[in-house]
Amino acid sequence: MTWKDLYPFASHRYQTPDGPSLHYVDEGQGEAVVMLHGNPTWSFMYRDLIRRVAAGGQRALAADLIGCGLSDKPQDWPYHLEDHIRCIEHWLNDELKLKRLTLVLHDWGGGVGMGYATRHPERIDRIVLMNTAAFLSDDCPRRIALCRCPGLGAVLVRGLNGFVEAAIRMAPAKPLPAAVQEGYRHPYGNWHDRIATQRFVQDIPLKPSHPTWTTLKTIGEKLPLLADKPILMCWGEQDFCFHLGFLARLREIYPKAAVHTYPNASHYLLEDAGAEIIPVIEQFLQQPVSK
Repeated sequence: MTWKDLYPFASHRYQTPDGPSLHYVDEGQGEAVVMLHGNPTWSFMYRDLIRRVAAGGQRALAADLIGCGLSDKPQDWPYHLEDHIRCIEHWLNDELKLKRLTLVLHDWGGGVGMGYATRHPERIDRIVLMNTAAFLSDDCPRRIALCRCPGLGAVLVRGLNGFVEAAIRMAPAKPLPAAVQEGYRHPYGNWHDRIATQRFVQDIPLKPSHPTWTTLKTIGEKLPLLADKPILMCWGEQDFCFHLGFLARLREIYPKAAVHTYPNASHYLLEDAGAEIIPVIEQFLQQPVSK
């Protein structure tokens, strides 16, 4: 078995106004469920959820953020959070013309997706948050901070593929099968293709002068606009990056959210506990929402 056997979906592409082409999966029909990944993953992470959502009578949409997965990897694109939000905004509003949608967000997908949601709360039906954040924090793990170092970071992330390889080993709580490892590696095979992997690490705003500081600050301030939406939080308890402290902060913002934690799961929680988590998400997606 290869990664392609695990990810048998037809490819779709959207030519963004900025130039790069966005790759996405579009399976099933019905209410739109939009899945956004983080760094260094891609829509491959949602492969099992895509199947189940489509089989359950809804439309599963999973994008590869620019520079990631099977999307274009331009070397001169800004790769700031604002750029990713704007790209997803054009895709959802202008290309797909979605009036209502549910968001499923993981890692950087939280910043991108909640950036979109806080700008268009009237379009959001439900939100699923998994080991993510969408607010300012100075909590940056040392191993990630090392990848931000000038010079050294480029060698580690783009030269040695250190971020992807480290994530394959440290982001799940249990070893990944060979075909799954192959899937996570596939889009990031050379220096050119690892551009977003490095740019995401560099885009973590740790001081007010950073270009993304204001963007993330604004998103964090507007998160309460979504407090009355149905929200589900699924969290891998062993995550060293988006640890339980991030979950606690989100629970303060969204006290009415349904929360499920998984003690034997880490950052790649759908790999560790997908058999437990996906039915919870499916049940949540079937709940009626007020229009």
